[in-house]
Amino acid sequence: MAASTDPIQIGALISGGGTNLQAIIDGCESGKIAGRMVFVGTDNPRAKGLQRAKKHRIPTFTVDYASIIKEFKTSPDRGLLPGDFDFEEIHHRQSFFRDEPDIAKVTLFLKSRAIAEAALLEKMAGYDFDLLLLAGFMRNLTPYFIDRVNTDPERPRIMNIHPALLPVFPGTDGYGDTWRYGCKVGGCTVHFIDYGEDSGPIIGQRCFPIEESDALDDVKRKGLEQEWRLYPECIQRFAEGRLKLEKRSHDMGKGKTYVRRVVVID
Repeated sequence: MAASTDPIQIGALISGGGTNLQAIIDGCESGKIAGRMVFVGTDNPRAKGLQRAKKHRIPTFTVDYASIIKEFKTSPDRGLLPGDFDFEEIHHRQSFFRDEPDIAKVTLFLKSRAIAEAALLEKMAGYDFDLLLLAGFMRNLTPYFIDRVNTDPERPRIMNIHPALLPVFPGTDGYGDTWRYGCKVGGCTVHFIDYGEDSGPIIGQRCFPIEESDALDDVKRKGLEQEWRLYPECIQRFAEGRLKLEKRSHDMGKGKTYVRRVVVID
């Protein structure tokens, strides 16, 4: 990715209070991030982070996932699916349910999400953006959405922050899992999105010590402090054109080769 002196255009998706969103907004306004927020979207009409965006005059929109999923469950044959949705293709590409035997569960998830994601894409179509940030967006994105944003597979542009040192503790409760497991170190990870759950190429990580006396709230507080530093740093590296996705082959001996995809920071 070539370096650029022009500010990048940034969109964000949130589900809750938007503390990471605030760190990103502050970074853009202070010049720590060479970017400009062009929209904030949410799946939750009551997301408090919308008020943060409005305070800074950033356009907002809502796609009510809960209502869409409920409506699809009630009327699955109503013709709500986008015309370009191909269930077999999406099912093959995703990796949330690779070994899930309940096809009805998989079908409900992928079809209802495609309806919601099509609505997201329609809202986002009104904005020219270079990078899409998930800032506490509590919905897994399917290949239907990802492939329509990542039009160049070698230049991913959907970034997420996760409350654990991936690849351990994916999912919605990274700090809780870290604390309950008795880890001595916690942390957070910024990564590009792929077709799995918190499984995309890692861009950056920060860690912090967990003391014997730390309660779960202490771990969450320490984690958030690191998140607010790490996410803007990674976004700025993207803005500077310093992030490059590479495939690297490693000779493991005895005729075995391991290939991995890594984010290289120039």
